[in-house]
Amino acid sequence: MAREQLNNTAYSWNGFAGRQDLAAALAGHVAGRLTKAIAERGTGLLAVSGGTTPAKFFAALSAIPIAWDKVIVTLVDERFVPASSPRSNAGLVAANLLQNAAKAARFVPLYHEATSIEDAASSDNAVLQSLPWPLDVVVLGMGPDGHTASFFPDADDLATLLDPSSDRIVLPVHATSAGEPRLTLSLARIVDAGFIALHIEGEDKRTAFDGAVAPGPRKPIRAVLDAAHRPVEVFWAP
Repeated sequence: MAREQLNNTAYSWNGFAGRQDLAAALAGHVAGRLTKAIAERGTGLLAVSGGTTPAKFFAALSAIPIAWDKVIVTLVDERFVPASSPRSNAGLVAANLLQNAAKAARFVPLYHEATSIEDAASSDNAVLQSLPWPLDVVVLGMGPDGHTASFFPDADDLATLLDPSSDRIVLPVHATSAGEPRLTLSLARIVDAGFIALHIEGEDKRTAFDGAVAPGPRKPIRAVLDAAHRPVEVFWAP
């Protein structure tokens, strides 16, 4: 593990020989943080990313016997599709994380049937404001283009998405590279988390991360690292 300094925020690089080892280590970290949160305030609030990368991590975490009935799980971001869609992050979480011991957790989705992505975001803001903020744990992913959550480099009004002072919980996202419209937690909610992990796999993701933290145009993941209130833990395996 190596600790690096980026502007005012440190990040730790946790490298693993294999993806199963990464999944087990990350699951242990997350379970420990949730257990600590439950002991301190009676509940643990976890936000996770979607895509295919976290499936092994989800399976490992789901088997750890913590007080899951006191855990609330939500998403970092979501496609504007119902849970029945194969592209739904909620569907991925249901199939891989909300299993075994973790079946007892409460899940709060981001997708709601609505006439527009803007209306869906408004519904999310009304529903999610009752959650016990701040997040105790957030687990982010990252694309080869340096996007994280649904902060895509080509998103309309990217500056609004990356505003760390936003008072919104969920924001709508329009980006050509994203495919369908998306919903994403605001940067302000993400960087306020008690523990922030970045889960990346493959040499292409490592190259993208190295490029993002090097001098040059600021990628969305760099905006997270710059704004984070505490060190971000990077978990990587080839």
